[in-house]
This record gives sequence, structure tokens and C-alpha cells, in this order.
Amino acid sequence: MCTYQTANVPIAGSGKGATGWFPLTTATVYLDHPVDAPADHTLNIDFRNPDRGAAARVAVELDPAAARELAAAILAMLDAAPPGLLGEAAAPAR
Repeated sequence: MCTYQTANVPIAGSGKGATGWFPLTTATVYLDHPVDAPADHTLNIDFRNPDRGAAARVAVELDPAAARELAAAILAMLDAAPPGLLGEAAAPAR
């Protein structure tokens, strides 16, 4: 059963597609049936730049355990950065 819950997150970054690098402006995150990954359901992330058309997309399908490990690794790397390195305000307490 699909939840149809979707989160659209404005982002700033770059992605590499079939025609090379392009700026990313949106990440869409949702749980659904994968297109390619060998699982019943995956956490899917579409990194996109809608202003550049359908080809400006990098898609990722992760099994739930991998998605959780990736999320934890991302937070750990951001939290381990020396103060001031990332040019952002202090991370919120968790």
C-alpha cells in the first residue's frame, strides 16, 4: 500500500545527469514502489531542476534500512564539521 505522502524540499546544489552537471533546486522525497530497486517499497528521492525540463533529474531508490543509514550519515557529517566551515548558523539541538 502506498502512502502518497510526498515532501518537496527547496535545495541548492548540483546533480549529474545524462548530459552533464546541472543546478538542483528541488528534492522530492516519497515512499513508493520502486522502478528498478529490488524491493517492494523504497524511499525515493528525485533531485530536480523543474525549470530545465524532465531531463534535469537524478532519481534514487533506497531500501528503508539504507535510507535510514544515509540520513544518519548525512547528519553525522554535518554535525562533525568544524564551526564556521559550512557558513551556516549553529545546528539546531536534537
